[in-house]
Amino acid sequence: MAVFLLLLVSSGALFFSSNAQGTYEKLPENYKKGVDLALEKLDSHAGIQHHFLFFRSITKSDIEPGFEVTYIYHHFYLKATKCPKGTVDSTACQFRNDRPLIDCTVCYKTFREEIEQEPKPYVHCVHKPALTEDMKTTRLNHCNTMGYSSGAPTLLASTGTD
Repeated sequence: MAVFLLLLVSSGALFFSSNAQGTYEKLPENYKKGVDLALEKLDSHAGIQHHFLFFRSITKSDIEPGFEVTYIYHHFYLKATKCPKGTVDSTACQFRNDRPLIDCTVCYKTFREEIEQEPKPYVHCVHKPALTEDMKTTRLNHCNTMGYSSGAPTLLASTGTD
């Protein structure tokens, strides 16, 4: 009976870790591009030693004011893997549970599903335990200002999905 229980728990943990990595593939293309921006920025930091993968979305919101323009707001977590930084093929990378999540918020404008350079895409990532209420407020204000400066409605006034 103990062996069966151990097997059940092990297979459940394997399913969870492989399933969680597949969540990136389920994201719409416009949201994947923002996650990729965050991963590029994170990978450029000298202090990062592990390969990170998208873990899950917290909040997603978009506004399509027309003319093939979309404003994207995405709040999500990245999670460290057991693979070293710079890993190209991450299919075999398993999540680590001994590192804090990276809490990221990105907002940007797309035109014809490509990220526009103006207004400059906003990427803010920080270890989850270090995230303060002031940082959250700054993120929201920055993303809302980005939409207003282009004459679009606020990103957070749109109907998003959790």
